Amino acid sequence: MRGHRLFLLALMLLPTPPSTRADETAGKLNVVLILADDLGWADLGCYGSTFHRTPHLDRLAGAGLRFTQAYAACPVCSPTRAALMTGKVPARLHLTDWLPGRPDRPDQKLLRPVFRQQLPLEETTLAEVFKTAGYATGHIGKWHLGGREFRPEKQGFDVNVAGDEAGSPRSYFAPFGSKIGREGRFRTMPGLERASEGEYLTDRLAAEAEHFLHSHKNKPFFLYLPHYAVHIPLRAKENLIAQYPNKPTSGTQSNPTYAAMLQSLDEAVGRVLKKLDELKLASRTIVIFSSDNGGLSVREGPNTPPTINSPLREGKGFLYEGGIRVPLLVRWPGVIKPGRVSDVPTISHDLFPTLVEACGLKHERTVDGVSLAKLWQGTGAPERDALYWHYPHYANQGSRPGGAIREGNCKLIEFYENGRLELYDLKADVSETRNLAENNKELTGRLAGKLATWRKTVDAQMPKPNPDYRPNPQAADGSVILPARTAEVQGVQLRYEPLPHKNTLGFWTRKQDHASWEFVLAKTGTFRVDVLQGCGRGQGGSVVEVVVAGQTLAFTVEDTGGFQNFKARSIGKVKLDKPGRFPLTVRPRSKAKLAVMDLRQVTLTPVQE
Repeated sequence: MRGHRLFLLALMLLPTPPSTRADETAGKLNVVLILADDLGWADLGCYGSTFHRTPHLDRLAGAGLRFTQAYAACPVCSPTRAALMTGKVPARLHLTDWLPGRPDRPDQKLLRPVFRQQLPLEETTLAEVFKTAGYATGHIGKWHLGGREFRPEKQGFDVNVAGDEAGSPRSYFAPFGSKIGREGRFRTMPGLERASEGEYLTDRLAAEAEHFLHSHKNKPFFLYLPHYAVHIPLRAKENLIAQYPNKPTSGTQSNPTYAAMLQSLDEAVGRVLKKLDELKLASRTIVIFSSDNGGLSVREGPNTPPTINSPLREGKGFLYEGGIRVPLLVRWPGVIKPGRVSDVPTISHDLFPTLVEACGLKHERTVDGVSLAKLWQGTGAPERDALYWHYPHYANQGSRPGGAIREGNCKLIEFYENGRLELYDLKADVSETRNLAENNKELTGRLAGKLATWRKTVDAQMPKPNPDYRPNPQAADGSVILPARTAEVQGVQLRYEPLPHKNTLGFWTRKQDHASWEFVLAKTGTFRVDVLQGCGRGQGGSVVEVVVAGQTLAFTVEDTGGFQNFKARSIGKVKLDKPGRFPLTVRPRSKAKLAVMDLRQVTLTPVQE
């Protein structure tokens, strides 16, 4: 008996491991961080959408803090996810594109830098900080930050469901897998090997989140729930699709499949919030909802484009506001007063230091984000010099390599192909329609210099010239097609508009602005030059010249009844008697009315002399 008592005493005196001390974890805040994929800033009801149905997210916004000027760290997914996990900008991590990224092509002026293909294990993640503090850590959903040796369980997560190297779901409906490799081996998403036939992925991830919350209700937890929705391929439950009008209209939120996907995502968020209530955990749980980049607004696969980001310009892949501004909702009961709205600019990597401070944790790594804890608490605003972006890649959506800086309400975008600079006042012009660079040269130069200095500070990788550059090569039939998307614009207002119902060179409101192309010719001869031109009612009459290898043709712009109502017009012939690379420039001689024209394409067609 005496020996038994001594054994019990010895057990009582054994030290408790620091990560599991009850006194250290008691009363700790829980965190649920929910990330949507490719969700646009204007897609939720609380951000103004009247087409999409998001009642649970709208209530979340009403119960906490809604940010109107929150940003993703990158206009595409993997870099933003890496920034969120580490608190560091993608440029510093040398992880600047989605993984594995788009391979270089001959039609690129620049070659992409060789960037990391995974989140390095030596980086400290949010999960590792929380785990060290005694938290249970769960990852449920999309990872997209590396293969098997770099999965969530290698980066501080106790639980990983559905997270691997895939950037899009292997299937939105069970079985949750797909065939990969030459052998066509079927691979299932981790942790989803068992599923009921026809089960929907967004629903299943919600169920997995509910299970995690129930399993860890008696200790503090950090749950990272990055949904695959609403990423392409667009797949939704038929009964939900049927609830929306099937009348897609260009330039409006009107895609019923996308709307149904978003409704399922909203319901999944509602299930998590309900589970927190049932477990009586809501009062001590911070809930965050955001997106990894702006909404996809161009065609990319069946049944696209998914959404439109108006009043913001463009979407995913672009450094314009539509590509990087995202929803951000935060609920912290008892601290954040319900119904708050903030227009303070924030960015993805701010969440790392913010959550660390809000939860009373510690970390020793230097991060690029700034803590928003005082802003959340209503006691102060973060001190920040500027926001920066670096995207030295050609995106699938049509954008070109560039960088951006936002200082106050001023935003400057630099394009790396030719050094073009665009300056916008976001307070007066959130749609980025008026480039102020030419009339504000001192400010433009200062911001450009500041952006260049920042790139050096973070050791940003830059693209390099492509020695095998072959722009707009001649087709087998001898023709040369010069689409608007491959033009290089010169001047202030002229721009390429990638939205599917436009796909044009537009905003041609200045006579001084012009566009140019290069093309590669193998078969020489005489070519008929055609333009695909549109012009608004009553706006015709401008005179435009087309110069091809020193030969000049001219035409008068016709009123076509609408700038996107394009008409093919033959404007003359040119003779090219040697092979090689040639320039073609389109330049107004005069501007008759408000705008010169819209130009979708120039074509050179071989003809018999």
